Amino acid sequence: MQRLLSEAFEQLGRARRIPWVDLLLVVGLAGLLFTFIDLGREWTGVHRPSIAIDLSPSALPRYTMFSLIRGLLAYVLSLGFTLVYGYWAAKDRVAGRLLLPLLDILQSIPVLGFMPGLILALVALFPHSNVGLELAAVIMIFTGQAWNMTFSLVHSLRSVPSDFREAATVYRFNWWQRLRKVELPFASIGLVWNSMMSMAGGWFFLMINESFQLGQRDFRLPGIGSYMSVAVEQGRGSAMVLAIVAMTTMIVVLDQLLWRPVVVWAQKFRVEEGGEQVLMTSWFLNWFRASRLIRALRWQARRIRRRFTRQPVAVAESAAPVPQVAERSAGRLSFLALGILLAVLAWGGVKLVHLLHQVPARVWGASIAAGFITLGRVLISTLIGTVWALPAGIAIGLSNRLSRVLQPVVQIAAAFPAPMLFPLVIAVLQWAGVSLGWGSILLMLLGTQWYILFNVIAGATAIPADLKEAARSYRLSGWHRFRTLYFPGVFPYLVTGWVTAAGGAWNASIVAEFVTFKGQALRAPGLGAEISGAAARADFPHLAAAILVMSVLVVAFNRTVWRWCYRLAEERFSLSK
Repeated sequence: MQRLLSEAFEQLGRARRIPWVDLLLVVGLAGLLFTFIDLGREWTGVHRPSIAIDLSPSALPRYTMFSLIRGLLAYVLSLGFTLVYGYWAAKDRVAGRLLLPLLDILQSIPVLGFMPGLILALVALFPHSNVGLELAAVIMIFTGQAWNMTFSLVHSLRSVPSDFREAATVYRFNWWQRLRKVELPFASIGLVWNSMMSMAGGWFFLMINESFQLGQRDFRLPGIGSYMSVAVEQGRGSAMVLAIVAMTTMIVVLDQLLWRPVVVWAQKFRVEEGGEQVLMTSWFLNWFRASRLIRALRWQARRIRRRFTRQPVAVAESAAPVPQVAERSAGRLSFLALGILLAVLAWGGVKLVHLLHQVPARVWGASIAAGFITLGRVLISTLIGTVWALPAGIAIGLSNRLSRVLQPVVQIAAAFPAPMLFPLVIAVLQWAGVSLGWGSILLMLLGTQWYILFNVIAGATAIPADLKEAARSYRLSGWHRFRTLYFPGVFPYLVTGWVTAAGGAWNASIVAEFVTFKGQALRAPGLGAEISGAAARADFPHLAAAILVMSVLVVAFNRTVWRWCYRLAEERFSLSK
């Protein structure tokens, strides 16, 4: 009995020595677990033909957590897709000839192109619960996240410096060691910044994803997007303000607890050959590293990894031919996966042809003409975004002070769903007498300029410090330094920003050219309005024709203009040249 008491007092003394950081961490994990349990009940609940959105302030925190979890699940899916698809497209030249154009097509298909068929299929697959509808929402958010991350990874894997490749060859790295120790570290900065932008892209269509209605069928889900959508429909200004505050709070918390620490962590992968390094800091990452609980978990993880990676000498010596066997196996697997992908595309093509047979010629003509109108708006919005985002991104990426102050602000502005601000912007445009035809360029710009800014910031952050010191040593003027160092240094990242911004502008056109304001449908001539109108009418043949026209225009532009820009970036402005 005395021994038990002494052990109890010893445990109590240890509890008193538990740092408050660990206590906060445990409380946060408990809250996250409770949210997952609550969301699980929502997923597995009985499927309802319609849902009533509660606009009371007390319901908003729960709705916000639901939307946050959906966004994080979609990001995990996007990251897995990026690593597999991006590596495959970059490493297999034969498969890459199909995978990269297919990626262009997937990026060009707007959310409304995926949504109707996917929701109907998943709801039919899970008819007695909300699992299908929730999965559809996660996948819809995924379609707004994955593409720019994948483009960034493909470009980075193809731009690894030659001395890095030579070092991997000298040390006889297999494909996994080369990926883990060379390629992913080199790609990490661009991937991290594009991940932040991906979350913003997912939030952009949040109101559509969570408040989708097809004809007379209601597919709404409880979340901050549906909360805002119902508030706009009912004209509840106080509820709209509360939704904006809740969304802003969620973005700030996510930036401080996730993205800022990840950006700071990724600094160790910068390509530096000397010189002064500008380092960023994160208060949460410092707290995280000070946690005894985290240190204990990391120690246990290293111990387990050492136990499972320890090999007998005989096995290690006999493993020399394994890389060649692995490469042959990977080649066969790639060939099999490519065959399956071609079969799926062929089947989808046959179904699409049957659907398009119902489209009259006049609809094709109208869609093509509308496509070129939207193309003009896409190019204008991309140009306007470049004019301000290029110098701003370079300034933020090169300055630790500006990055510390403005990076959270930029993250909040980029992640905030621009459609939530559309009612205010449209009211200002109407007051100023600006038609939606020109105003839609501004609406598209609100959501796409951040792709350029984030990629330029990532490129400026990755400029080696010795090159910056050389520019200072030679006393290059501001314009000369921009022309000879900064612009060439960020150009590969800028091209990725252009491609993803243009793709985002095409997607944004469906909500920028067809807007509901004060119960009235406002429409600007363009392909986005064609797609939105067809989806509202549940006119699937017209919807498929408009999406096909958009895909052809996007791919044609990517295969000509953007491909030339990528080639220029790889041949003239890559660090490996």
